[in-house]
Amino acid sequence: MIGSGSSPQLPSAPTSLRGSRVAWLLGLFVGELLMLAVTYQFFAQIECYRLGEQAVCEALKSLVARAFVVLAVGAIVMMARPLARRRFLAGTQTVGWWGWPAIHLVGLGLLFWPLVQVGSGDLGAQFSAALGPWAAGGAAAALGGLFWMVRPRVWAGLASDLGPVALTALVAAAVLPDLAEAIRPIWDWSFLTRLTFNAVAVFLAVFGTPVVVDPAGLVIGARDFAVHVSRQCSGVEGFVLVSAFVAIYALIFRETLRMRRFLAVVLPLALALSWLLNVVRIGVLILIGAHVSPTIAVNGFHSYAGWLFFTLLALGLIVAVHVTPWLHKGQVARHRPPFWSDPLAAAIVPFAAFMLVATLVQALAPHPEIGYPVKSLVLLLVVMAFLPAYLRLSWRLDPVALLAGLLIGVGWVALAQPDDGELGALLGSMTPESYASWVALRLLGTVLLVPLIEEMFFRGYMLMRMDCDAPRGWGWRRIAAITLSSAAFGILHGRVIEAGIAGVIFALLALRTDRVTSAIQAHVAANACIAVVALMTQNYAII
Repeated sequence: MIGSGSSPQLPSAPTSLRGSRVAWLLGLFVGELLMLAVTYQFFAQIECYRLGEQAVCEALKSLVARAFVVLAVGAIVMMARPLARRRFLAGTQTVGWWGWPAIHLVGLGLLFWPLVQVGSGDLGAQFSAALGPWAAGGAAAALGGLFWMVRPRVWAGLASDLGPVALTALVAAAVLPDLAEAIRPIWDWSFLTRLTFNAVAVFLAVFGTPVVVDPAGLVIGARDFAVHVSRQCSGVEGFVLVSAFVAIYALIFRETLRMRRFLAVVLPLALALSWLLNVVRIGVLILIGAHVSPTIAVNGFHSYAGWLFFTLLALGLIVAVHVTPWLHKGQVARHRPPFWSDPLAAAIVPFAAFMLVATLVQALAPHPEIGYPVKSLVLLLVVMAFLPAYLRLSWRLDPVALLAGLLIGVGWVALAQPDDGELGALLGSMTPESYASWVALRLLGTVLLVPLIEEMFFRGYMLMRMDCDAPRGWGWRRIAAITLSSAAFGILHGRVIEAGIAGVIFALLALRTDRVTSAIQAHVAANACIAVVALMTQNYAII
């Protein structure tokens, strides 16, 4: 629901995350982190090893990963500290000084400013000049965001509620990359490197890839692409990361864990899965370098996928441990909310999955659209998981929304730029069966899945959370909510003006009926119109 009405679709509860300002603020901050990561990964040319300030450069590149790790550990800490959780949620209900959001937004602008100045050029050549805006922007964005969420005096009270162990865990999360580098020698075993080398050769052979190996030099590859399996590639980074997460969880929940079972089962399992994941990572890297693009393999997949995959593995293990009663002295997970029926989770989690898989496809596929079926399959699984929450929405047919959506679709097609032919050439090289499968999955994602996921996030979550505290009527808060949510929607789609206007129309439709499903219907109609034109003209670049 957008605003307030008789049939709310995103209900609020003052004592939970759903009913507080922290919900949409956390969503905003995560979206900003994703935007920073994607922008500087794909639109900035920075090669740290060529710079005199290599250590500083590597530290800056790790900031986004550090932020996500701190957020994850913070969530674990809050689960274990009810008093701190109540104080935090109560503190987020009050609006503090208006200057904190302004400071945060100024800081965010400074973080992007060096890239705006340089454009698509080599940002590494201007690295020293960019350090000032980055440092000032990072400090302003972080402090402004923290104090925008909760006033400074509340943070001071939280420190006493959390206690030394929880605070140590948060600090450890912030410096985890440095800890990983410091304790790497503990895991730096030569036999592990050799074992990883042989396992990668077996992995490639399973996929029928002719393997080129140099056992003496630990060099392995396929075709004209090869990598050196150094000690850093043996999996020690993953060992350090998953071990740190396991240790942090054990410290925080030491009073409820059956520690012997936990250490005897979870830690060995975590290390084994981490090593297997590393073998797959190196094998996939070689396959990408040999069959897709060496540049993508080295600069994209190799640089970013390691920490991302290991972090997701660690978080998955922690979640599995937390909901396994056999590992706890009491039923720790019995009071957890029905996650798959939670309307807030249904608005945020699928969009996060959408952004994550889109980033990976962008990094790995020869053309982003070629990998669209992967996105569709992942989104289908996520939507099916949250189907109970979506079925609770009011799905009454809205003819006005359908008509508005058709008009948006016509305008989108009319203003589309000419196709460069690259996507058409790649599709033309497919077999008929592959092409038919690609088209079917592309249309499934475009017409049904993406409208649902995007509207639930931008209108059902962002717009609703920013508009819910506004007085009834058209005050500046409602106008700001429409503007900001539509601007974010436009930036995501690249065609900022056209998509921004569409976002405004979707927002007005949702506000008109107090139902996010009106915006979903309009988005479906718009995308269906565009899809029909794409099918008729065989020009899928317009979608």
